[in-house]
Amino acid sequence: MNKFDELRKQYPVFIYHSYELCEKSLVFHFQTGEFHFYPKWEYPREYFSGEYPREYLETAAFSLGMAELVSYWKCACCPTVEIRCGGLSEYQKSWWKKLYYNGLGEFFYRNEIDVSFEEFMTINAPERAPVAEQKTELHGALVPVGGGKDSAVTIELLKKAGEDITPYIINARGATLGCVDAAGLPRDSAVCPRRSIDKALLERNAAGWLNGHTPFSAVVAFSSLMFAVMLNKRYIVLSNESSANETYVEGKNVNHQYSKSAEFEKDFREYCLYTFGKFGNIPEYFSLLRPLSEWQIAREFVKYPQYFKVFQSCNLGSKTDTWCCNCAKCLYVYILLAAFLDDDVLGEIFGCNMLEKTELTAEFDGLVLDGKDKPFECVGTKDEVRLSLYMAMKRRGEKLPALLERFNAQFNDFTPCDLSKFFDKNNFVPAQFLKIVEDTLQ
Repeated sequence: MNKFDELRKQYPVFIYHSYELCEKSLVFHFQTGEFHFYPKWEYPREYFSGEYPREYLETAAFSLGMAELVSYWKCACCPTVEIRCGGLSEYQKSWWKKLYYNGLGEFFYRNEIDVSFEEFMTINAPERAPVAEQKTELHGALVPVGGGKDSAVTIELLKKAGEDITPYIINARGATLGCVDAAGLPRDSAVCPRRSIDKALLERNAAGWLNGHTPFSAVVAFSSLMFAVMLNKRYIVLSNESSANETYVEGKNVNHQYSKSAEFEKDFREYCLYTFGKFGNIPEYFSLLRPLSEWQIAREFVKYPQYFKVFQSCNLGSKTDTWCCNCAKCLYVYILLAAFLDDDVLGEIFGCNMLEKTELTAEFDGLVLDGKDKPFECVGTKDEVRLSLYMAMKRRGEKLPALLERFNAQFNDFTPCDLSKFFDKNNFVPAQFLKIVEDTLQ
């Protein structure tokens, strides 16, 4: 019996017991077997103003717990999930199952778990109770900021549109706050909750239980909704691009960025309308950069050099706000920017010339070559990488760094695709913001 089947047999039920919403914190209680988990969110008392329907906020808090749940469920993959602190309709149960199943595609793949959608989980919950319709006055945009180039571009485009921007940062750090500073926004305008993982989960991981990637961007979505409700925000503006829709493993539905995809964005908007629509006005959730490719976003980003010294999107280096320069994500961002910037400027950002790092050949080939799986990082399409490498090669002339020489040998007489006018129409950008996105194509 493999570990997946063994754990499911030993721990058949996962329970969502409760959520405790207070003036300064939100604490969840999950359980499987003898193990209890208490993940926590903390925030300043002033967010909890009371200028919203209380039932609205309670429903948002409960929903955030449903998004958090899967990170704890996955350690034993219990076949049954019992919800004891809120109601769900059949539509909502199916909605959550779809998110969990698709969002765990990488987790299942890397743990060699083969389980069908029907079999992997059953959600038991009482029926959803009806709610009274109420109205709220909404204003401004809540913008999740992760510290990378994409949210910086979103902020700059919203500034051009004259939008009232409130940065939203989970577990603020140097890079995220530095991007707020570089944008010219006051730090005290940022909404900065603190999210804590229960150490009991880390102990289960250390004990050899199942572990792996979960759809964290769904946590960003539902937590941003909860704080948008608290602060009466009109928009929740994401920075997810068209490239996030692509699968990572040929022939399989495995997308590291599933909860950043247009499919999830559409599903989330529909879920919000269904679940929160009776409360009256609800924040509109959309990704401003969805029409664009990562290559186009990089082209726009280099127009704002004030971010060069502060932005950072390396997962390994996030705790120290540095680029580790030894992972596929660092290499990918370097390649994108190398299409538009010289190595001396890139050296000031990264601290080295990553196109000379032959020890990253396997990661490089995964980013570039057909037939190779993309690295499990938030990276774009191979067409975007090839175009960036082609432009980087032309920019540097005859003396090429090692990885550009490798690309030149792999793609002799290569003609790149033209992404300069790319525009993905499968987006939910409100009409009043589309013009500023279209202007980036000029």
